[in-house]
Amino acid sequence: MKWSEIEIHSVNEAVEPITYALNDSGASGVSIEDSADLTREHEDRFGEIYDLQAADYPAEGVIIKAYFLTTDDFLAMVPEIEARIRGLADFDIPLGDLTFQVNEVNDEEWATAWKKYYHPVKITDHITVVPTWEDYTPETDDEMIIELDPGMAFGTGTHPTTQLCVQALEKIVKPGDEVMDVGTGSGVLSIASAKLGAKSVLATDLDEVAVRAARENIAQNHCENIVTIQQNDLLKGITQKADVIVANILAEVIVLFPEDVHAALKPNGIFIASGIIEPKREMVTEALIEAGLTVYHTEQITDWVAIYAKRGE
Repeated sequence: MKWSEIEIHSVNEAVEPITYALNDSGASGVSIEDSADLTREHEDRFGEIYDLQAADYPAEGVIIKAYFLTTDDFLAMVPEIEARIRGLADFDIPLGDLTFQVNEVNDEEWATAWKKYYHPVKITDHITVVPTWEDYTPETDDEMIIELDPGMAFGTGTHPTTQLCVQALEKIVKPGDEVMDVGTGSGVLSIASAKLGAKSVLATDLDEVAVRAARENIAQNHCENIVTIQQNDLLKGITQKADVIVANILAEVIVLFPEDVHAALKPNGIFIASGIIEPKREMVTEALIEAGLTVYHTEQITDWVAIYAKRGE
């Protein structure tokens, strides 16, 4: 069995949209090598990543590697994939001096390559995401552990957008709340909601691979009785109501369904929108306000923004 590796050298701000495009194109796994991981001060403090070797990382920027089974269909798609990624610049997403190349690899390499970069991530003082293959001892009695194997689904807990969402959920979700997680990816936000006391969580994703990964992670964390996952296009056709809706997806996608969010929220319900790069903040804010939501708070990590919006009574 032959595999091909698409290797892209770009900048941190482009990690999420490039990863999304690669997964949407059928990638069977993605790894990220971010030069900033070697110098971030908060990592030593929280124990996010350790034993890092400079030789494993680019001198600057980010290297994103995606793995595809080498078939005639894949080879024919390569120019289209490259054009799609370079086209992200049309949405004001910085790409840096982007390079794009295709390499041959064997299946053992892609299946495990990304795992060496993924270690326990302490997202808040009380919530830590731990890879299922890592041994980890909680630092305090009240530390909440989310065990995760993202596979090829987005959402390891290491990206600022995921961290912003988990931090928001910790502040907002109350015991007994009903939650919706739109574009669930690995299921990490649904699991966090369940562990924070939500009565029920509806997780949706259009990608059947993400649905499968999320289902496995939900079972790993014993949340099956709380979290229901289904393959669905955003909130289309969803008739139930929620106290909290969270969506960690691209800004260009968020602006497609704010009216559906308003309709799905209970009175005084809250929408957490993330995956928004700073230049897109105003675009998303305007779309939420136009749909009748009140934007009342934002949080930011590096160039990524989370917006909190509320439905009226």
